[in-house]
Amino acid sequence: MLSFLTGFSIGLSLIVAIGAQNIWVLSQSMAGANRLVIAAVCIGCDALLIVAGVSSIATLQQWIPPLVPLLTVAGVLMLLYLAYGAAQRAWQGSSGLLTSSEVQLQSTGKTALTAFAITLLNPHVYLDTVVLLGSIGNAQPSPLWFTVGACLASFCWFGALTGLAPKLKILLSSPQRWRLFDSTVALLLTLIAGKLALSQL
Repeated sequence: MLSFLTGFSIGLSLIVAIGAQNIWVLSQSMAGANRLVIAAVCIGCDALLIVAGVSSIATLQQWIPPLVPLLTVAGVLMLLYLAYGAAQRAWQGSSGLLTSSEVQLQSTGKTALTAFAITLLNPHVYLDTVVLLGSIGNAQPSPLWFTVGACLASFCWFGALTGLAPKLKILLSSPQRWRLFDSTVALLLTLIAGKLALSQL
């Protein structure tokens, strides 16, 4: 039970800290995108990475560091692309509330592909879930229950984030609030991209 609680608490704290992914999930969920697909991709990726980390941490610790610079460049470009889209919506006033039908018309595959990109192009995802959780999990009395706890944390967080989106959308019931929200999203994603780029200098 202690391993389970440790996995849940540490897993939740790390997943919540991955800002760019959470911002994108929340903004897309409120705009009317396929929330089930988004949650499933994010939870599935986390679970696979956590299981991989706990089960084969020694090998993965050797593979991941050389890939970090490449993942960082890809991640920065992806974040800037998403920030540009949010800034454009804010400038034009065509934010999520006003174009929810347009968001819903996007294919399930495109939504899933973007969710995979925003999740897997972030090098911190690998460092947190594979390296950090993998190392801690291997040191637990029961690595299996640690893994279950960490995976459950991801399920609870993304389930809540996508599930509560309709209620949060009500708070943004005016075009002005949506423009402010999109402006904030664009700023935060740009700052995260800059911080990510500077971390490799």
